[in-house]
Amino acid sequence: MVILKKLIAIPVLFFVFCAGNLSVAQKMKLNHLTTFDDKVLHFGFTLGINTFDFGIRNYLPIGTNPLFKPEVWQLDPKQIGPDDVVMADVSDPIPGFSVGIITNLRLTNSLDLRFLPGMSFGERDLTYNIPVLDNLFDYQETRYSYSIKSTFIDLPFHVKYKANRINNGRPYIMMGTAMRIDISKTATEDLVGLTPIGYYAEIGAGWDYYFQFFRFSVEAKASFGLNNQLGNNPGTADQRHYYSDALRSLHSRIFTLCFHFE
Repeated sequence: MVILKKLIAIPVLFFVFCAGNLSVAQKMKLNHLTTFDDKVLHFGFTLGINTFDFGIRNYLPIGTNPLFKPEVWQLDPKQIGPDDVVMADVSDPIPGFSVGIITNLRLTNSLDLRFLPGMSFGERDLTYNIPVLDNLFDYQETRYSYSIKSTFIDLPFHVKYKANRINNGRPYIMMGTAMRIDISKTATEDLVGLTPIGYYAEIGAGWDYYFQFFRFSVEAKASFGLNNQLGNNPGTADQRHYYSDALRSLHSRIFTLCFHFE
């Protein structure tokens, strides 16, 4: 019993010792950049890791799309008719990356207006319930996915609300809007095309860390597309149209982990 009490006492004493040292350390902590948030205007740059996604609505069955016209392909194992179900979904997220610059305008002690132009690179795989037959590629094995690559010019405006500073840290939330322009090459022969311009609502949260010479921030952000970005069917008769006809709408979604240096 005595041994048991000693074993219990060891972690308790260790906890008390650590808690005491932490309390002293907090009191003695040197705060950095104490006037940083008083600047009316400052600049920086940002790096990020992203994943692209789609909110997808399908025509079920495909014949409910008034624009659908059955096509006859001699090499297809099964012809697609108006009563068939052709469904698409996004497969597992594929990591991409983002870069940009920061322009921060101080509005009040707690509010900032931010403009963060930059570029984002990413990819989405549309997975279908039927084999993907693309005449532009000679696949060695049966595929059920179609890759859509995007290169965006990002033009976001955010309002940042900051809580009170805690030593060298400061939590915050942000929200805003963004316009993204897809400058990647989208050929008229693509099975699924996208419109080049997308509008987004954005929301996120993060933490500012104040170091001796700069402020570093970690931010998680979600972007939700507001407009349908489904483009036109393939512009040539060489490509099957039912992969695009099966889609009612594509709303872009982007999730980004940002690292800001200011």
